[in-house]
Amino acid sequence: MFEGVYLANPNYLWLFLSFPLLIVWYFLTSKKVQPVLKISSLKGFQQKSSFLAKLQPLLFVLKLLSLSLIILALSRPQTMDVSTRTKTNKGIDIVMAIDISSSMLAQDLKPNRLSSLKRVASSFIDDRISDRIGLVIYAGESYTKTPITSDRAIVKNALQDIRYDGIIEDGTAIGMGLATAVNRLKDSRAKSKVIILLTDGVNNSGFIDPKIASELAVEYQIKTYTIGLGSNGTARAPVGILPNGKFQYGLTKVEIDEALLKTIAKNTGGLYFRATDNKKLEEIYSEINKLEKTEVEEFKYYNYDEKFRPLILLALALILIEWLARNTLFKSFI
Repeated sequence: MFEGVYLANPNYLWLFLSFPLLIVWYFLTSKKVQPVLKISSLKGFQQKSSFLAKLQPLLFVLKLLSLSLIILALSRPQTMDVSTRTKTNKGIDIVMAIDISSSMLAQDLKPNRLSSLKRVASSFIDDRISDRIGLVIYAGESYTKTPITSDRAIVKNALQDIRYDGIIEDGTAIGMGLATAVNRLKDSRAKSKVIILLTDGVNNSGFIDPKIASELAVEYQIKTYTIGLGSNGTARAPVGILPNGKFQYGLTKVEIDEALLKTIAKNTGGLYFRATDNKKLEEIYSEINKLEKTEVEEFKYYNYDEKFRPLILLALALILIEWLARNTLFKSFI
């Protein structure tokens, strides 16, 4: 009944503290209101009081009720309906360039590097409500998996479809992956353009030098965050293919060109991160999510519906009833 009802002036409720004083005052003065006849004996008047005489305190109760309703009305009970409208002032276009070379199947992250990345990147996409996101994948060469779009479902589905299938040449073409991502963003009209470049190796393929690709990112004012993925030391990774077509795993040395990744990040105004386990990878994407905030302006509209009017009408009705009863039924007792 009272769900969603607020009091605009709750300070008036302090007036209820006067009620005990009014009740005490009533009992102290009620006998003085009625005329008193003093005689030597009351035996001739001994009889039970009438029903109306017993109901006389009801007049005082009606006054208290009407006063209570007036106090509640002064407190201005109301319901509030809030509607919101958001306006994106500064959108961000983001391209995630993901290394899908065979080494991404290494099992130092669980269950492997690629699966762990897909899970964390999917959560990152969910958080970018007001932004456009695209996917670029690369190994020995690169191509656009998804152009920048605001449809997060499309991007997430494309992300889940990423797997190492040998369709593109194996290797790690960091320069080509970065250049393809720059190409997707160079014509963007977004206020901020960002690339998240992830790799677990060193540049050993492709015909575009990573430094040249980073210079293109600088020219088009595209900030690049770089992530080196892989534990320190060695990791269990594919070292060959068995006759049944499955990978043969063995311990291999983890080699990441951190100097190159740091240079790319520094030159473009981004940051370099190293993810050595699942938790660290989650923290990195969470940190990037905090660093690249979309400015959203929220407008709130308040619609108030005042509820004091019925209380005032009911209070007036009780006052009228009390006045009529006092001047008709209870007139002989006052």
